[in-house]
Amino acid sequence: MKLGLGMGYWSAGPPPDMLDTVLEAERLGFDSLWTAEAYGSDALTPLAWFGSHTSRIKLGTGICQMPARTPTALGMAAMTLDHLSEGRLLLGVGASGPQVVEGWYGQSYPKPLARSREYIDILRKTIAREPVAYSGDHYTLPYAGGTGLGKPLKSTIHPRRTEVPIYLGAEGPKNIALAAEIADGWVAMLYTPKDDAWYRERLAEGFAKRSPERSPAEKFEVVHLTPAVINPDVEAAADMIRPYLALYAGGMGARGANFHFEAIARAGFEAEATKIQELYLAGNKKDAIAAVSTEMVESMALVGPPEKIRDDLEAWKGGVVTTLLVNGPPVLLRTLAELAL
Repeated sequence: MKLGLGMGYWSAGPPPDMLDTVLEAERLGFDSLWTAEAYGSDALTPLAWFGSHTSRIKLGTGICQMPARTPTALGMAAMTLDHLSEGRLLLGVGASGPQVVEGWYGQSYPKPLARSREYIDILRKTIAREPVAYSGDHYTLPYAGGTGLGKPLKSTIHPRRTEVPIYLGAEGPKNIALAAEIADGWVAMLYTPKDDAWYRERLAEGFAKRSPERSPAEKFEVVHLTPAVINPDVEAAADMIRPYLALYAGGMGARGANFHFEAIARAGFEAEATKIQELYLAGNKKDAIAAVSTEMVESMALVGPPEKIRDDLEAWKGGVVTTLLVNGPPVLLRTLAELAL
């Protein structure tokens, strides 16, 4: 199992120690670092900056939101960043959710799987420096109409790599299967090792449809944002994770339209997730956080003293996840490197 640094996105502003964290992760032998975006900091700009200060660690977007950029625009950014980083880019993309897609980007959300398939098709053509002509249900290039002067174009720059690894962010069963079918990897969250067999079944569905032109299923990568807190007191460590799980179970999305809620419910915590969501949506965040059980935390995070985390890691090492994405102070990174690497 590999370790990655999950930098996520900023809160109110850039974390003051973020570059020190990145440099420590590279020194410790972390395989990759990953940024994200929601509706604040973007994923690509910090990644370019981190890349300029490092030399070995791979640079992943986990994820770039597809509605934020046309597929050709993301292809341009990917080729540019891959050149600047000397071939270290791992390109994670995802559909995001209806609240962000429609509220922030002003686009229609329905049919995200079909849109993802078309988006990645065009993205690959762009990076391979092919003339981009595409006729789909969601994307058409050249534009049909307008002046009529549009024509298929190919990138003016030559890519450093004609294939950049593309990862698909997914939580739902159909989207996980889609990642296994068309992508080089899957950006996962809210996975729990005890449900590993269910995840393997979803991936197998996609692998069965995978084109022979794609890399073999054995090389498929799964990266997972894994909260981790080292503390001799397990309950105190769990307290650090409860707000995170409460936010995703209750505060992300709407009732009946929250993929994170569904993932937590599938893991065997439907009753708890329902209570958390009701409290959160009613504005009672404190009680929503308190409703996150220690069992839920321990199933989806690494918490407690180092010796407990060492034992808990065995279940993760036996699962589908190939890279644990963690974040925290240098002492956490060093301890996890000692335990996992």
